[in-house]
Amino acid sequence: MPAISGPSDYSLEPPCHPCLQINAKASQFFCEPFNAEPPLSALVSSYVTPVELFYKRNHGPIPVVDDIERYCVDISGLIETPKTLYMRDVRMLLKYNCAGNRRTAMSKTREVRGVGWDVSSIGNESALFLHDFLLKYKKLFILSWEGGAKLADVFELIGIPKLTSCTRSGGKHVEFVSIDKCKEENGGPYKASIPLTTATNPEADVLLAYEINGEPLNRDHGFPLRVIVPCVIGGHSVKWLDSINIIAEEFQGFFMQKDYKMFPPSVDWGNIDWNTRKPQMDSPVQSVICSLEDVQPMKPGKVTIRGYAVAGGSRGIERVDVSIDGGKTWMEATRFQKTGISYIADHITATNGHGCYSRSQLISHTLLRLWPKLGILNTSWHRVHVRVGHSNM
Repeated sequence: MPAISGPSDYSLEPPCHPCLQINAKASQFFCEPFNAEPPLSALVSSYVTPVELFYKRNHGPIPVVDDIERYCVDISGLIETPKTLYMRDVRMLLKYNCAGNRRTAMSKTREVRGVGWDVSSIGNESALFLHDFLLKYKKLFILSWEGGAKLADVFELIGIPKLTSCTRSGGKHVEFVSIDKCKEENGGPYKASIPLTTATNPEADVLLAYEINGEPLNRDHGFPLRVIVPCVIGGHSVKWLDSINIIAEEFQGFFMQKDYKMFPPSVDWGNIDWNTRKPQMDSPVQSVICSLEDVQPMKPGKVTIRGYAVAGGSRGIERVDVSIDGGKTWMEATRFQKTGISYIADHITATNGHGCYSRSQLISHTLLRLWPKLGILNTSWHRVHVRVGHSNM
């Protein structure tokens, strides 16, 4: 019996928090595969995000660990000294926002493909190293990945120095292989890769993580070991790690060659050429209003607006503006970005109008100007419509 295995069906799925919004095909008893995000209010309700409210993204049945003592990860490929890592090895090395986020809004404009994510499939995965995830309204999700080893340290132990761009055998990319089986890979494992230069850069903080918020990973989030690649779309942070391969070219499978690529609005399924675009790496700039629900009834007066703004690729947010008159005029929101303290709300106050809009630098006005067929990288203004009146609320 293997130490960890990928089930053939969904009968062994773990329970989930009842407030999670499920974005997956439902069978008689289960959602296949399980993909879910928390309500908007969860994004601005706590400084440190409870694990049970963090969004979940899966491609198949969640793997089951049968024997943690026998679990190991093989590192091989274009290297001179292959290595097998057990959990005890990783623990000895301890040193210390989904690309499809906002896809649902895109589908209301034109048809897109993919899981129908709203605006909550995002998370600031560590207070320790994702310092560029700034909020103009307040700090976004924080999950602390304190338990883990830097991949750069692991590679150094097997003869790959820090800041290496190519091994002696010609390896230039690092492929992460999951136990997770998915139909897109014809029943094979989920895989993704990153450049070797990223993996061997200590400042990139790529981790082999086994704890989340000071506790062991749960099954939903990759137990017993997963990869964390900060500032990059979540598809590269592979869960349920099975092996690591040093390869010459980026991974040539489905999720990096036939998905997660950005095309202009002129491209449709009839004329798409996958080879003309590189796989998406950096997360885009986004800002979202979280304290108001769409078509929310409100009394006349002042309202506090809270939300998040993020920018991947080790970039920060320069400014976030909020409009209550359809984008004719804008007010700059205040920023909250502090570390080592309890959560403190930061907000702006405005008189009620007919709708609220948020924008960050580099964000497009409308979806039609940026619409991608795959429904990823939605950077349009986030709009929330409100109804103002003297109703009995």
